[in-house]
Amino acid sequence: MRVDIITLLPQIFEKVFDESVLGAAVKNGLIDIVLHQFREYGEGRHKTVDDTPFGGGPGMVFKPAPLVNCIRDVRKKGIHAPVIGLTPQGMPLNQCLVKELALFDRIILVCGRYEGFDERIINEFDFQLSIGDYVLTGGEIAAMTVVDAVSRMIPGTVGCEESVIQDSFYEGILDHPQYTRPANWEGLLVPDILQNGNHALINKYRRSRSLLTTLVTRPDIFATAYLNESDKDIFQEILNTSSNNNL
Repeated sequence: MRVDIITLLPQIFEKVFDESVLGAAVKNGLIDIVLHQFREYGEGRHKTVDDTPFGGGPGMVFKPAPLVNCIRDVRKKGIHAPVIGLTPQGMPLNQCLVKELALFDRIILVCGRYEGFDERIINEFDFQLSIGDYVLTGGEIAAMTVVDAVSRMIPGTVGCEESVIQDSFYEGILDHPQYTRPANWEGLLVPDILQNGNHALINKYRRSRSLLTTLVTRPDIFATAYLNESDKDIFQEILNTSSNNNL
């Protein structure tokens, strides 16, 4: 997959894309990240890309021409790809959307900054994307998040494919609690069922913990999660156990 990132600050990305799993994916040719400094499209001697907002107010706004010209040029530098504006108005990033983005051979991410984009720039976006309901200094961190999440869906990026499938949100619910050695640490014990070697029981236990953790900590996610018949049976056992413990 190729990812083009349009930004004012390409240097921010240098170390991020060189390290860990993502760095290995880049080195192995599984993902190609191309950075575009759109100040090169700025106007006048000072390569100006922003100006004060009409109607007054604080901050600066990206001018339409420099960024739109850059987007149009980047579109031409490879196969067809969706242009994604990283904005607060965008659809929320979730695992389902991450899987869909990973199906593209190429995506183009546009990083905002200052008070945002002139509204006329929005016409160049195929869609807008938000990584959460909070304020960042710029879209660069959002772009890093998108690249990291999407790259995990590309076969070969993560050494163990089973690890990806078991990640939180991959199947619409949170991951189960994890434990490692020692089995007794400061009096806190690893559940016996995880040590008995019966993988059928272990898998059932882990699934039940995933369902329960999601229900308790993220009921909003649980409300929309797809539960198969096995999940429903497990969940019913959880309810029965809870009911009996309250008697």
